Amino acid sequence: MNIIIVGGGQVGSSLAEQLYREQDIFLIDHNDEVIKKLENQGMDIKLIHGHGSSPEILQKADVEHADMLIAVTGVDEVNMITCQVAYTLFGVRKKIARIRSQVYEQYSELYAATAVPVDTLIYPERLVTHHICSLVNYPGALQVLNLAGGDVQMVGIKIAPRSPLVHQRIRDARHQIPHNEMRITAMYRRHKPVLPDGDTIIEEGDEIFFIAAKEGIVSIIGAINGADDKYQRLIIAGGGNIGSIVAQNIESSHNVKVIEQQRKRCEHLATTLSRTEAVIHGNASDKQLLLEADIEKTDLFIALTNDDEANIMSSLLAKQLGAKRVMTLITNPAYVELLESEAIHIDIVIPPALITIGSILRYVRQGDFTTVHSLRRGAAEALEVVVHGSHDSSHLVGRTLHELQLPETTTVGGIVRDGQIIIGKRQTAINEDDHLIFFVMNKEKIGELENLLRTQPKESIAKIS
Repeated sequence: MNIIIVGGGQVGSSLAEQLYREQDIFLIDHNDEVIKKLENQGMDIKLIHGHGSSPEILQKADVEHADMLIAVTGVDEVNMITCQVAYTLFGVRKKIARIRSQVYEQYSELYAATAVPVDTLIYPERLVTHHICSLVNYPGALQVLNLAGGDVQMVGIKIAPRSPLVHQRIRDARHQIPHNEMRITAMYRRHKPVLPDGDTIIEEGDEIFFIAAKEGIVSIIGAINGADDKYQRLIIAGGGNIGSIVAQNIESSHNVKVIEQQRKRCEHLATTLSRTEAVIHGNASDKQLLLEADIEKTDLFIALTNDDEANIMSSLLAKQLGAKRVMTLITNPAYVELLESEAIHIDIVIPPALITIGSILRYVRQGDFTTVHSLRRGAAEALEVVVHGSHDSSHLVGRTLHELQLPETTTVGGIVRDGQIIIGKRQTAINEDDHLIFFVMNKEKIGELENLLRTQPKESIAKIS
């Protein structure tokens, strides 16, 4: 597939890094420093210096043969106009635009083919706020990924020292979790992937991902690590768009305080957040201010300013002063890797670029993917895909899970059939229109999975089976 990415910032460059091994990528950016930085990363992509909304620049990117254009610059209007130029002048069929402003969300008719022809809109702030609110609702979870329209969830947690699963085989874990069907689909030990099977021994500190029906998630987390009390008292540092939306979503069910440095913004928040306990004007890295805000009684401190360094420092200070858990928004990938180490006492890192990329990859992957989540700094993916074809044309339909020739480091977490989650056993057969949930620990194996999902003539299937 020929893909043009317009915008070489965190999302654009990370997306190129995810895709260049499988696709032919052109990346356009008007910033010469960005281009030079990308040249030094060693990716096999074609870099073009210029404005992506320019017809001449798009032609340099071979736009006439492009299968898809993804506009992810930092300016909404540039992204929209780029899609319009690509469609009107060159007939590009698939166009994706990142839109940050909430104002544009109100006018869906704006994106018709006769107006601004954008096929898929990505709203990063909506995605990030939803992600944060999911984590607030599931104390103890490191990741909460929605599948099957939210009826099924994949959850990442870290095995606590007190967990009854410590030193247990995975096949025996179900005895510790009565009344709930679940499957451990992936495991990371000291940040390295472990392909789980029934005989894998669970150790303290392992990060596991399990899949289950939404209604059973809270009790499963409690059974694995002991019941975590619901987050009651929260402090949000940063009252920008993300901070204010998170506060609006949780203020009716939690005691929320918001710290914001700009006075005018504080005044606005005080009038819009009617159920928030307090809007505090000041710097969240001010020790005295945090003490006056009762940081030592806080269940969860969430740093959501647009400054990585400020978020890190305020989170570390909050943790030192007694906050039970801290959650930190980080845009710099290098910081994300550092903060996920054991030496730094930040419990949950929120990388907005990675969250945004997952929503885009759904449209890039070859197959009927309904959901894609990018994980582990882009090294792994959780995917939900609809199975098509028949026993004669599909590598999957009519075959049992045991018979599947899955790529290395790939597991099947479950099957969603007629809206119900099936935690598949070895002899569970796959039907047409089933939704299969995969966890791929090595993104370089995605291409092999896409090949497995393709429907092919009967002769080709027979040769492989």
